[in-house]
Amino acid sequence: MSKNELTSSGFDTKEIVFEEHYVDSDTAGIKLYVRNKRRKDHKTFLAEKTIVMVHGATFSSGSLYDVPFNGMSFIDFLAHRGFDVFAVDVRGYGRSTRPPEMQAAPDLNPPLVATDTGVTDFATAIDFVLRLRDLKNVNVFAMSWGGTVAGAYAARNPDKVVKLSLLAPQWLSDVAIPIDQGGALGSYRLVPVHAALARWLGTAPEYARERLVPEGWFDLWAALTLSEEPSQADREQGKLRATNGPIQDIRTYWRAGAPYYRPREIRAPVLLLHGEWDIDVPLDLARAYFEQLTGASYRRWVEIGEATHLALMESQRMQVYSEVARFFEEDFKPE
Repeated sequence: MSKNELTSSGFDTKEIVFEEHYVDSDTAGIKLYVRNKRRKDHKTFLAEKTIVMVHGATFSSGSLYDVPFNGMSFIDFLAHRGFDVFAVDVRGYGRSTRPPEMQAAPDLNPPLVATDTGVTDFATAIDFVLRLRDLKNVNVFAMSWGGTVAGAYAARNPDKVVKLSLLAPQWLSDVAIPIDQGGALGSYRLVPVHAALARWLGTAPEYARERLVPEGWFDLWAALTLSEEPSQADREQGKLRATNGPIQDIRTYWRAGAPYYRPREIRAPVLLLHGEWDIDVPLDLARAYFEQLTGASYRRWVEIGEATHLALMESQRMQVYSEVARFFEEDFKPE
């Protein structure tokens, strides 16, 4: 989006209220970081205008949803459209408390923060939002591993979810899943943040790599992502600690033909978004997941051309932003 387009859209970050909350989890000493953005003139809090987000298996909600590319993040965009947007970091991610085992060497403990924990933390965040805004339900957005967390939550709590939007959620796979590099899993892994660019661009055709991530965007994203790493030594080396519970669950569920939850048990309307060049959740997996959503009151698939697994942070990001906003805004009921 160009500077002129930003101006013509009327977007102004000074119109947005940004609040931070630290919410008690179900574990003593563990607090969950929840960011909230809304317009300053947003005074009436309604379920259909409230969104709660959760991140994927490696990067936090701030890293995925709140980097201000060209001065505007995904959360900013939704807030400007009139939504009250909350995004939680599961324990061990972003600005939430790290489990004490993450201070030790990774080979001293088993994989941390399994999907069960993610669902529990997400439920805690949603309950916090419901109390804060005096609501009975909310809209939900998530991507990748977060899609499993949010999908499982929606299946188990149909009364608390108005609509569900998922970008590239996990599903069963009979081939290796790229995020799982194989070998023994410690409690966490060290992710070289600056090395992510080569892998990111490498998932797109060669002819499109130069325009996939506009100039300056990766550096901005990397700086924000590393700023949330509490270990100064890791931060200075450009590394991020990411828990391995989600990777273990790839082996326990998605590569073992044993789904963590049943998508057909989701009752809310569902929007599934997928990037054309996503190798982490290939087209056939996304299609198979979509076919499982037989219990949804209605379901919709949107394929984003020339986009990878990280479509929210690429040159085609406005397609994703707009489709998500439109889905949550619409008052559509099947006949």
